[in-house]
Amino acid sequence: MKRRTFLGVVGGAAAGTTLGTAPVAEAAEEATGGLPRRPLGRTGLKASVVAFPGLALVHGDQEQGTAALHGAFRRGVNYFDVAPAYGNGEAEIKMGIGLQGLNRSDYLLACKTKVRDKQGAREELKRSLERLKTDHFDVYQLHCLKHTKEVDEIFAPGGAMETLLEAKKEGKARHLGFSAHTTVAALAAMKRFRFDTVMFPINFVEFFLLGFGKPILELAAEQGAAVLAIKMFSRGAWPKDMERTRRWWYRSVEEKEEVDLAVRFTLSQKPVVTGICPSFFDLLDKAIEAGKSYRPITAEETTRARKLAETCHSLFRREQTEVASATDVGEPIYPDSPHECCSGKYA
Repeated sequence: MKRRTFLGVVGGAAAGTTLGTAPVAEAAEEATGGLPRRPLGRTGLKASVVAFPGLALVHGDQEQGTAALHGAFRRGVNYFDVAPAYGNGEAEIKMGIGLQGLNRSDYLLACKTKVRDKQGAREELKRSLERLKTDHFDVYQLHCLKHTKEVDEIFAPGGAMETLLEAKKEGKARHLGFSAHTTVAALAAMKRFRFDTVMFPINFVEFFLLGFGKPILELAAEQGAAVLAIKMFSRGAWPKDMERTRRWWYRSVEEKEEVDLAVRFTLSQKPVVTGICPSFFDLLDKAIEAGKSYRPITAEETTRARKLAETCHSLFRREQTEVASATDVGEPIYPDSPHECCSGKYA
């Protein structure tokens, strides 16, 4: 793929209603390269409303990845998200190489750890810093919380939380956060510690079908935490009889009208700061385009999003139900998901 393909990254859309109702305050927004930036919670930092999905780097070679990183940066993206779990380290390595040439103080670098014990998390943090050729992360997160037992393990003596707190004291992690795929795990973590960022699925399908994300948004707003929205483009689970037009574990919005609607809806929910699209460079282009054309969502558009959601299938209903009822058998719900965080040890 030629370099110019990746430089066509554009942006668009969002912000307007908290939980689909009240307009988001626009005074706190500014634009760089045409892409709005918002305060990252109480950190004092500002992040672009569209983040770079580091997992996308496994879908191309180093030259393509570097072009995508620099192209996104020139168009206003300053929040770069990655994790060692993405491509078994491939994404970290490519991002570390690809970000060279950019001033480190001009972008925010976020990484994660799936390791739940202190020593293991310490080793993973060290390796991630080396791969990404940096001496610190702007945001360092516990990755993919699902069970409350995981949260207990992380916060127990010798748990991974000790590494995060030490990393902050040492200047290796400026701010701390977590990502989660279930409400119970997210709320359990937030009640144990006042995190700076909360990464959680905030998406029109799950929001209208399950009310998924509402409690997280409400508590994050109360705590002053920034919400980093994942699954922003999700159109829900693939219907059984539908041909998969993209090798991805859930269906994505693709057409401009639906992309704009999805982005505008997600970025309209307080206190969402940035959204992450599926990990493909062409979808990142569409997300940036939608971000650049940002405007608050209207009541009519909210109604449209609700009606569209009614035609979709929830991606998280089964996982939510199993974890909440403690009937999880430890089997992956979506075996082809690169984010699958299911572990039988918590069943």
